Amino acid sequence: MKAVQVTGYGDVSKLSLVEIPIPEPKENEVLIKVKACAINNTEIWMREGAYGTDSKSGWRPEGVEFPRTPGSDITGKVVKAGKLVEESIVGKDVVLFPFISSGEEGSEHIAEDMSFIGSEYDGGYAEYVVWPAELCFDMPLSSYSESAVFSVSGLTAWHMVKQIQAQPGETVIVTGANGGVGSLNVQIASKVFGAKVIAIIGDLEAEEKIKELGATHVVSYKSDTFVEDILELNGGPVDSVLDVVGNALFSTALQVLKNGGKFCISGSAGGQHTNLDFRTLYLKHITMYGSVLGTKEEFKDMLKEISEGRIKPVIDKIFPLEKAKEAQVYFKNKGKVGKILLLPEE
Repeated sequence: MKAVQVTGYGDVSKLSLVEIPIPEPKENEVLIKVKACAINNTEIWMREGAYGTDSKSGWRPEGVEFPRTPGSDITGKVVKAGKLVEESIVGKDVVLFPFISSGEEGSEHIAEDMSFIGSEYDGGYAEYVVWPAELCFDMPLSSYSESAVFSVSGLTAWHMVKQIQAQPGETVIVTGANGGVGSLNVQIASKVFGAKVIAIIGDLEAEEKIKELGATHVVSYKSDTFVEDILELNGGPVDSVLDVVGNALFSTALQVLKNGGKFCISGSAGGQHTNLDFRTLYLKHITMYGSVLGTKEEFKDMLKEISEGRIKPVIDKIFPLEKAKEAQVYFKNKGKVGKILLLPEE
């Protein structure tokens, strides 16, 4: 089969298109013919070594074992079952829950042994992938491409909104609102939990698209009166911030949060290190959350909302598998709205 492998830490030159054997499912696994795989920051950062040192970087302390096939947002058709898996699963269209752990229900995502598909296990930048049958769920939509945009970004966004306990009538700021997680944060906070959303983006060309997702207001971080714009639109400080940017917007987020406000972060595309005056936290009684992925129960809840049409897929561009390098470069460009997809059969 064709696959794209990461051969080591570095730039996109570390991605190689190769021919490798089709994997065999273990007794509790299934073999899936990959139909679509969306791109996430996580496989970019895995390749770049951003999760640790240059010699050891990954979701686990020992780092990534190369070569590794990346890709964690995967949909496809089950074509073979391991010997302990019921044959009735063969032929099903599935979306993959993106990690394995021994954590108890409700805390799977924070278990020490949490291992991610596309980092600790070979992922979806390939024509076939193997995965435990119990972590394969019915696709929420009939389209492979549309169903592939939610697994990692959607689960992360869902868990973020749950963490801040967004309520109807509250105001939530969403940074990076045009990206994969951000665009889903907008939808989930507004259309599922009923909050008012102020979306933060760079160029206001995407303003109408972001409003269609559920944002009440859209603000550019390039504005000379950025903080004042937010406070004026909301009539005062906001209740919560959902952040995927990190350092670039961190001080602004703390400025516009109300006393007792909540700040939740799941990414740091705008800088992984920041300066923090602790007095800001305790004098404003701010609660901070670090957030990545979520639980299987949250995944099921999200799939239900997708299938019922409250959360919609947002796709920016589609690439064939062979163009994975170009797709990852494009992914890092600013101004896109929604997800970037790789299709093995394109």
